[in-house]
Amino acid sequence: MDGLRDSAASRRVGLAVTAALAVIGVAAVVPVAGAGPGSTTSLAAAAEQQKSDRGIPHDDAMLAPHDHNDPATKNDVSRGLAVGEEAEAVDPTTAEERAAAEEYVEAERALPDPELVGVAAYPARTAVPADRYAMAGGCYTLTAGLTRFGPYYFKATRLGGYLLHTTGGELAVVNGAVKVAAKASPAADWTATKAGTGYRFDVGAGKALTVAGGKLVPGAGTTFALRTASGCPSYPEAAINVTGDPFAGETTYQEVRGFVDAHTHGMAFEFLGGKVHCGRPWHTYGAPYALVDCQDHTLTQGKGALLESVLSGEPSHDPVGWPTFKDWPAPESLTHEGTYYRWLERAWRGGQRLFVNLLVENNKLCQLYPMKKNSCDDMDSIRLQASDMLKMQDYIDAQFGGPGKGFYRIVKDPFEARRVINSGKMAVVMGIETSIPFGCTYKKVLGKDFPACTKAEIDANLDEMHALGVRQMELVNKFDNALAGVAGDAGAIGPLVNTANFLETGSFWAMEHCEPADGESADNPQIAVLPDLSAGQQDALFGAIGKVLGLLPATPLYGPPAHCNKRGLTELGVHTIEGLAKRGMVFDPDHLSVKARSSSMDVIDDLAYPGVISSHSWSTPDTYPRIYKAGGFITPYAGDSTGFVAKWRRHLGWADPRYYFGFGFGADINGLGAQGNPRGADVPNPVSYPFTGLGGVRVDRQQAGERTWDINVDGVAQYGLYPDWVEDLRQVAEAQHAGDGEKIVDDMARGAEAYLQMWERAYGVKPDSCRNADQRLGVSTVRSRVTIGMTTEAVLRAVGQPYQRLGTSYSFCAKTSTRAKVPVKVTFSKAGRVTGLTFS
Repeated sequence: MDGLRDSAASRRVGLAVTAALAVIGVAAVVPVAGAGPGSTTSLAAAAEQQKSDRGIPHDDAMLAPHDHNDPATKNDVSRGLAVGEEAEAVDPTTAEERAAAEEYVEAERALPDPELVGVAAYPARTAVPADRYAMAGGCYTLTAGLTRFGPYYFKATRLGGYLLHTTGGELAVVNGAVKVAAKASPAADWTATKAGTGYRFDVGAGKALTVAGGKLVPGAGTTFALRTASGCPSYPEAAINVTGDPFAGETTYQEVRGFVDAHTHGMAFEFLGGKVHCGRPWHTYGAPYALVDCQDHTLTQGKGALLESVLSGEPSHDPVGWPTFKDWPAPESLTHEGTYYRWLERAWRGGQRLFVNLLVENNKLCQLYPMKKNSCDDMDSIRLQASDMLKMQDYIDAQFGGPGKGFYRIVKDPFEARRVINSGKMAVVMGIETSIPFGCTYKKVLGKDFPACTKAEIDANLDEMHALGVRQMELVNKFDNALAGVAGDAGAIGPLVNTANFLETGSFWAMEHCEPADGESADNPQIAVLPDLSAGQQDALFGAIGKVLGLLPATPLYGPPAHCNKRGLTELGVHTIEGLAKRGMVFDPDHLSVKARSSSMDVIDDLAYPGVISSHSWSTPDTYPRIYKAGGFITPYAGDSTGFVAKWRRHLGWADPRYYFGFGFGADINGLGAQGNPRGADVPNPVSYPFTGLGGVRVDRQQAGERTWDINVDGVAQYGLYPDWVEDLRQVAEAQHAGDGEKIVDDMARGAEAYLQMWERAYGVKPDSCRNADQRLGVSTVRSRVTIGMTTEAVLRAVGQPYQRLGTSYSFCAKTSTRAKVPVKVTFSKAGRVTGLTFS
């Protein structure tokens, strides 16, 4: 293994030399922060940037620069901290408070679990299809009169559209005749239409499947009777390798179980102009067409893929995806597709029940990258990706037999999400992570900000995004904008991202040296020398493009660390957070500068708004307890299993006993975030296949084409391996402390419920009255508010969140005139209407 590491390091150095030639001229001049390009003004004399009214300085010692996706650092509790800084960042909780929090979580685990039932993953197939969607994934003969054709495997291409697959290929209209074509095409994409008791099939005007002279020909169309058959060849597709029925709730309104990922980028194939990301999460014709490399990779046999090489640290790669998958997907292969729909399906079958897909863009990077097919405007890209999510939902529905039948269900409120999860499907939440949301960039001229948006424009954009379905949002990503300052990127890529910030705003990050007088966290440290291009930075695509193209100018000299971005939360940023709260949208303070993030949490506290989440470890330890205290939720960056277990242990000490506790993760897959590395097959406690997953399913090694993945040696190569990663968490935690394996999986299984309860509170539902004595209503008040026939949602709004939601009952706490606690039980019909109210 040491030899392999040395070899990889040598390759990275060689690649770095090549990349350095592109940027060596860029670093010849080092201007001072706050001054124009080429200025020699001293740091002390640099123009002071305007401060936010709500911003306060945050000072803490910063140590060596780091790469937050390197295995040595990507597993920190905060990706925005320097190496070793966690020990320096002030945790506002005491040892006694942390012990009490851990004791509280232990008590939460002892609560009764909701009853779960199995549901079929796919609808039952009948001998004769009930409608034009029901043929998906089935083998059928086509009969007209006394003539029978087939059998054909019906590969759904869309709702009501099919490839009729045979051993030789796809039934198609070719040169005026119906033939078997080797490849799928629009000429083989048949639209099924119900016609009496049978079906017609066409691929265009005058090209309906017709029987003439006992043969199939294109023509006016013949009505065929369909019946299930055997002997069809399977269509090439990724396998699931999970057996057993998915789990669902006894009722649609009970407590849910399932894993939650609050930070993914499933539509990243469209961002940065649509030519950076290779592959896509679905394709009309399936895996052989979706899981292919970028054209610039294939033309050079993987040797000219400079962007992939800089990001991965490998000089070249095998460009063949399907069916061999020799080099990708892989944890460190960051320009290749990781969320193909069958991999999502495997994650769902293995217990995933809530999935936040963030629409992502960076206009400046898109403009710099030479190849593109899409608009570089952040909001245009976000609209496109939102439309893609709906198309993907329809495509998955088509595979499952019709509208609404697929596992991938886009939801718009926590009540709908609960119904979806309890029906056995996966709730998908739409979110935003972009550098210039709503066009809210700014230009700095002579030391003064000129924002490119107004409060009215922010409101109009929030309304549009809400109508589109967006329910979770960050204010910044890589750049300062008119809403707030960013934490910045550390290490070698810091200067490169910073110069791109200059190209966007006309100013570099307003970082300044700060002393740890207040004991709080600082932002990412900036280096003041030529970047070490052999550092293998993985989460800064700007840096990679700068290295490849040599397009970025010189960067400032900030002096010694620690560094704090003087740009905090602006009044436009305050207005945006208030707008999110007004609309029940979840606010994510990740990527903000510590000054802006502290101010944003002040706004959250002022509003008493619980709709806040840190989704992928881009906040800091001084903020995490504040998020829990606000009633929010946290999903740390997934990373390696060993690092995630350590983060889980740290977060247990921050749990707030006033709120239901569960735990989730933020994969950041497709977002230029490296995935979990393997621990190795030779460790004492590897994942043993097959293993029992959540809900009792049997999980075996996953296969796709000619490739079989094993979490022990492949790590989280693609999203379908997250059930395996959770099992790896179990093994790691158990080895560290007996019994902790079950504990971490239990906390993860309650993650979806914790997210939903946070989201309910964002919708105005009060926290539960058993954990929160100040929320208890008098017995007579509860009697007057809860009446027979009320819906479950109406009960929540009347008396707050239940302490428990088991089957057909909710439990609350009320108080007598002497303030004594009285348990309350509300019972419901299966349809979710109140049938009774009892006090004990």
